[in-house]
Formats: sequence, C-alpha cells, structure tokens
Amino acid sequence: MQAPSDQASDASHVSGSGPTAGGATPGGLRTGWTTGACATAAAKAAAIRLIEGAFPPEVTITLPKGGRATFHLAHATAGKGWAEAAVEKDAGDDPDVTHGALIVARVTPMPDGSGITFCAGEGVGTVTKPGLPIPPGEPAINPVPRAMISRALAEVMGADPDAEVTISVPHGAELAARTWNPRLGIVGGLSILGTTGIVRPFSCAAWIASIHRGIDVAVATGATHVVGTTGSSSERAVRDIYPEFPETAFLDMGDFVGGLLKYLRRHPVPRVTIAGGIGKMTKLAQGAVDLHSKRSQVDFAQLASLANDDPRVVGANSALEALELVGAPLAQAVAEAAAARVEALLAPSEVSVETIVTDRSGKIHGRRGFAR
Repeated sequence: MQAPSDQASDASHVSGSGPTAGGATPGGLRTGWTTGACATAAAKAAAIRLIEGAFPPEVTITLPKGGRATFHLAHATAGKGWAEAAVEKDAGDDPDVTHGALIVARVTPMPDGSGITFCAGEGVGTVTKPGLPIPPGEPAINPVPRAMISRALAEVMGADPDAEVTISVPHGAELAARTWNPRLGIVGGLSILGTTGIVRPFSCAAWIASIHRGIDVAVATGATHVVGTTGSSSERAVRDIYPEFPETAFLDMGDFVGGLLKYLRRHPVPRVTIAGGIGKMTKLAQGAVDLHSKRSQVDFAQLASLANDDPRVVGANSALEALELVGAPLAQAVAEAAAARVEALLAPSEVSVETIVTDRSGKIHGRRGFAR
C-alpha cells in the first residue's frame, strides 16, 4: 500500500474510516458495505484526485440497485501519474473476515483506447480455475464490482475512461485462508465481491423471523402462490415469469430454505416456487436445508449421478462449471431432484411445488413445474 518514495508527491490521511450512513435489518442488526462498494469508493476518490488535483474528504457512489452510499477515506496518497485511496471495510453486524480491512484502489491513467484494466494488488487473489464468474488468469474482482468501479470512473473521468485500476487489501492473503478461496482455486488473497453493495448481517434468528413474517403477510393478503428465492438474480427470473405477482408474494429466503419450508408446512399456501442458482439448488437437491457455503457443500459425485455419471462433473470446480460443461439437462435434473426434496420437507401438507434453477445472471436452465 505504501507509495514508492521516488514518485510520491503528496500524501494525506483523511479522518474517518467508514461509511457515513448504513441501515438495519428487520431484526435490528446493522448492515454494512461489501468489498466491492468500498473498492468503488476508493477508486472514485483516486480518480477525483487525478482530475481535480485534490482528494475529497468523502466520496459518494451509486449502488447497483440505485441507492447511494457515502464513504470517508482512511488513506489517500498520490504520485506522478497515479493516485491511491483506501476505505476501511465496515461489515456492520455481520461476522465478516474482512471487517476492518483496508480496501485500497490505485488508479493510473492509460493511453486513449485502452479501456479499464483491473489488476490484483497485495492481498487480492487471482482466479486459477474455471467455473467462477471471472475466468482464470484474471484478478478476483467480480463482475458487479467491476461494473460499479467502471461507472464511478466514468462519472469523474468522462465516458469510456482509460485507466488501470489496482485493488489491494493489506493482509488479504492471511484473511483469505479463512475463506473458501483456496478450495476454489483463487490464490494470493481475497475476492472483491458484492452484487448489491450492501452486507446484510448473517443472523439466523432474525432472517428466519423475517421469512416467517413474510409468509404471514402473504397469507393474510390472500396469496395462493409464494416464491422463495436465494438471491436477487433468481428473484428477477421468477418475476419475469410471474410479472403480475405482488411484492408480498416474494420471500427472500437467502440460504434458509429449511426455515421457509418448515413454516410453510405449518402455514401452507396452495403453491410455492423455490428458485436459486445451480450451486444452492444442487445442495437443496442433495438434502441440505441451510445453503450457506460454510454449512453445506456440493457433492460432485452425487451431482454426477444426475448427469449419467459424466466424469466431467466429478472434476468440476463448481456446480456452475458443471452446468457449463453438461448444459441444461443437468439443471433440469437438479430441478427435479430439488422438487422431490421440497415435497418431502413439506409433507404432509399438500402444497404444490415448482423449482427453478438459474445461473449467476438469472438465466433459467432448469424448471420443474407444478405436479398438481
């Protein structure tokens, strides 16, 4: 993170280290900010220094879903032809290993037509295996953070900016050892993540309670069909199928499919759609009711059995890679197996079940319709 002594022309440490505003979950826990949001704020501050000649005391960014967030800088320095800023990650009440880490962005202007190039600095990993959102050889900076950073630079540097953006996390390699990155083939450090910019605290009780209240509201308003989704991409996919559904029909179950289904068994509605990405739906099909990566994993041998024992599935790095290798028949088999699992969990209630399997973009690859 330290600037080279032969280039440094100014340096400042701006007071404050966290976002100026956060939020709270229904359970009263404080939300935080993703590494992607922090990297975006740091990169935008560095770009402002390059264009305007001074760092701002704070910087405001646009979140993927349209909200705004403001961050103070924890570190800011510049040299000839580059500027660097950092934001201290505030994960709110989530027990995130990156809480308190410095997320550093260095921006270096490049020749016209170069576009934006992303580089992994200290503590940011590099992807070495297929099956992840970023191809092998690229820094582990996920697509949504890349888009956020690109948009932030365009706001400051003009349309189609040309810049090299290096993201660093001091001590990130040590932190990454406490994550699944080594198993996934991400070497050298952490991933820069986030699809919404916001970290929602992991609280089983609070989240499950909010699911239960959502079911209560849906039943009270006369809903005959509710939708449980693992995330925003799968929710968008279902909304496209059922555009007439009210907001109350959609239940953000996250990883807690068990909490959703157990409550529905006691408070049934005629129909339920369960939708999620290939990885989480595979774990559901294999019997998991908590789909978080720390508490359940894909059994690739069992997944291969759904693909006529295709050896490519056994050697896959992720369920997404297996889907890319085998195609829609695998997703359809997962949808069928997941539906059977959901029906078993809902018994003896007579809730009719639909399951939908998507990829990371929300494209539907498998769908088992209602059996009754």
